Amino acid sequence: MDANFWHAKWERNEIGFHGSEAHSLLVEHFDALALPPGSRIFLPLCGKTLDIHWLLAQGHRVVGAELSPLAIQQLFAELGVEPTVSRVGALDRYAAEGLDVYVGDIFDLTAEILGPVDAVYDRAALVALPHTMRPRYTAHLAAITREAPQLLICFEYDQSQHAGPPFSIDAEEVRQHYAGRFRPTLLAHVDVEGGLKGKCPATENVWLLRKD
Repeated sequence: MDANFWHAKWERNEIGFHGSEAHSLLVEHFDALALPPGSRIFLPLCGKTLDIHWLLAQGHRVVGAELSPLAIQQLFAELGVEPTVSRVGALDRYAAEGLDVYVGDIFDLTAEILGPVDAVYDRAALVALPHTMRPRYTAHLAAITREAPQLLICFEYDQSQHAGPPFSIDAEEVRQHYAGRFRPTLLAHVDVEGGLKGKCPATENVWLLRKD
């Protein structure tokens, strides 16, 4: 699975992963991060999620990272905002008041380019990556955000019934990736209505990750 896989998904509009409203588990559990108004929230592999609309409406600032420029052009169009686009290193920065999105390979995003963030909201990144990429991603994410607390949402299901993505990530794997840097706390364990893509039973697990 490489960049072309995701570019093709957006070009063909195969974005069943894109919800029609802000994720209910974000709305229900965001307060667990205990952030003041105006906090800066990082969304890795954000696409054009309506979670960004919701976070902005709560008075927070948002910074995202996304591979597909098409997704981010659609995001700003749906927000009704004209971004300023500039080149920063190997990335394109789309910027407007309260919102910055870096378009390109997330591994080209550094702590210096990203700037300070108060928290991370990962609903679509970890579950989108194959097993071989997840250790590198989780280490990189912790490094560029200087181990900011995270609200992490993962799917859990019988991986033999669906090849992914999204991939199944159980509690043991969450702890393997994060326990050395954070204290993982399971906030919720919710059945996916109708199963994962109608193929198999699944749950969504909401984790709060804070530094030990």
